Amino acid sequence: MSFNARTQNNKSNTTHFLTMTVVGWIDVFTRDEYRQVIIESLKYCQEEKGLEINAYVIMTNHLHIICRAEEGSDGLSAIIRDFKKYTAKKIINMIEESKTESKKEWTLKLFEYYAKKNKTITLSILATWK
Repeated sequence: MSFNARTQNNKSNTTHFLTMTVVGWIDVFTRDEYRQVIIESLKYCQEEKGLEINAYVIMTNHLHIICRAEEGSDGLSAIIRDFKKYTAKKIINMIEESKTESKKEWTLKLFEYYAKKNKTITLSILATWK
C-alpha cells in the first residue's frame, strides 16, 4: 500500500488526507465482501485504536480517507500500518480460499509479482497495498 499524506505539518494528531492504493491499481474492491473487510477494519480502528474518521471513500482500486489519531493513541502511522497489514492478509486469504472468484489466479499472480518487484514488501502480504 502506499501511504500518501498531504498535510500542513507532521503532527500525528492533526487531520490528514490519505490515499492508499492497491498495487498495480488492481480492481480488488469491485466485490462487496472485500469492501466489507475495509469497512469493518476501519470501524475496529475507530473503536480500539483511536482513529477518528471525518470521511472516506472506497474506489475500485484505492481508498481515500480524511482522518486523525486521537491524543494518547499509538499515532496515525501505527494505526495505518496495522490497518494495511491486517486488510492485506485478510483479503488475500479470502481470494485464495474463494471458490467463485473469477480473477483468482490472475490477481494472486499480480500480487506476487509486485511483492517480488518491491523488496520492502514481504511476500506474506503479497503486496496488496502499495
